[in-house]
Amino acid sequence: MSNFELSPLPYSYEALEPFIDAETMKIHHDKHHQTYRDNFVKVLETYPELMQKTPEQILTELSTLPVSETDRIKIKNHGGGFVNHNIFWSVMGPKKEVDEKLVEEIKNTFESVEKFKELFTQTALGQFGSGWAWLVRDENEKLKIYSLPNQESPYTLNHTPILTLDVWEHAYYLKYQNKRADYISAWWNVVKTV
Repeated sequence: MSNFELSPLPYSYEALEPFIDAETMKIHHDKHHQTYRDNFVKVLETYPELMQKTPEQILTELSTLPVSETDRIKIKNHGGGFVNHNIFWSVMGPKKEVDEKLVEEIKNTFESVEKFKELFTQTALGQFGSGWAWLVRDENEKLKIYSLPNQESPYTLNHTPILTLDVWEHAYYLKYQNKRADYISAWWNVVKTV
């Protein structure tokens, strides 16, 4: 079950203040993320053999899993919600831990870090409704920026997530209300690696 446990945040709820408030972090992690985890495990209990895999493997193999189509959708939604949030917490922090190799790759792919941030921000702003903005390494090991709706995951596309931003309203509504652009701008202050 350890692959499917909800890990505590890697920092305190208030660690990302004033950019992301403690109350949002507490509700987002302890309520929303916990619910995705619980519903994911509930579906998997019908398929005990899947519990031998990691959540990431399950999403990568989603299209070929021996499950009903109804459960495949539930796994995509709840498993995606569980895994996506795990990544989201890990890319943020109160201290910068710049990944120089990644920064160089970003410069080579997107011209500059500033241009990358601009493209990523536009992708996050352009996601209609709920979803996520992603920086991924595709099947050819190339960096790509895109958004996915709801709780869809790059793992289902055989892509490796590197950086993600949750643009569901529950990620920012308490502090920023409907001002997604303000939330995205503030979020760059807590991204650890770039």
